[in-house]
Amino acid sequence: MRKITIAIDGYSSTGKSTVAKQLADYLGYVYVDSGAMYRAVALYAMENGIISDTHFDKAKLIETLPQIQLYFEKKNDWEKAHIFLNNRDVENEIRNLEVSGFVSPIAAIPEVRAKLVAQQQEIGLKKGVVMDGRDIGTVVFPEAELKIFMNASAFQRAQRRYKELVEKGENIQFEAVLKNLEERDHIDSTRKDSPLKKAENAIEINNSEMNIEDQFHMVLQLAKDRIAGRV
Repeated sequence: MRKITIAIDGYSSTGKSTVAKQLADYLGYVYVDSGAMYRAVALYAMENGIISDTHFDKAKLIETLPQIQLYFEKKNDWEKAHIFLNNRDVENEIRNLEVSGFVSPIAAIPEVRAKLVAQQQEIGLKKGVVMDGRDIGTVVFPEAELKIFMNASAFQRAQRRYKELVEKGENIQFEAVLKNLEERDHIDSTRKDSPLKKAENAIEINNSEMNIEDQFHMVLQLAKDRIAGRV
C-alpha cells in the first residue's frame, strides 16, 4: 500500500492534534505536532529572558536559534511522542496558557519559521506522515496528497481549551482563554510570513457540532480514498 503525506491545518484548539494523532496511529504513520515545535521555541525564549509581557528581543532570538535543538521521541508507555528541547522533555511545560500567549509572536519571526519548516520537511521526505499546524498544506507540504483545514467557532474552541486546562489543574478564567484564542487567530491570520489560511485544494471541516469519533471517521475515509487513489 502506498504511503501519502497528510497535512492538517486550522485554527487553535480545533482538534487538529487529536485527529492527526488518531489518523497516524490507525495508518501506522509518523505523527508530527508542528505546533509543539513553536511552543518549545517560545518556552526557550521565556526561560532565557527573550520574551515577556513587556518586551520581545527578536534580534536575540534570531541570534540564539542555532542553540535551540528540537526532536520528538516516543516511549512505549507514552500516548504520543514528546518534544524535547535541548535534550529535555518539555511536552507538559509547553501546554500552559502562558506559553500559548507567546507562540504566535514567536511563530511570526521569518527566521524561526525557516528553521522549523526545514526540519518539518526533512521529517516528511519518506512520506507516511501526518503533520498538523497552520501552514503545513500551504508551505511545509504544498504537494501533500491530502490537505485538511479544521475550523470551529471561537467560543466552541475556547470551551474545549478551557476544559483541557482545568483538567490539568490550572486556575484559569474562561474569558482569558477566549481572549488568548482570539488574539492568536488575529496574529496567525495577518502575519506577513506564512499566514494561516486554507490551501486552495484543502477540504474544510467545521467541527463546531461534531464529536471526536465522527470527526475521525470522516478524516479516515478521506485518507483511505487518497491512499487508494480514488480521488
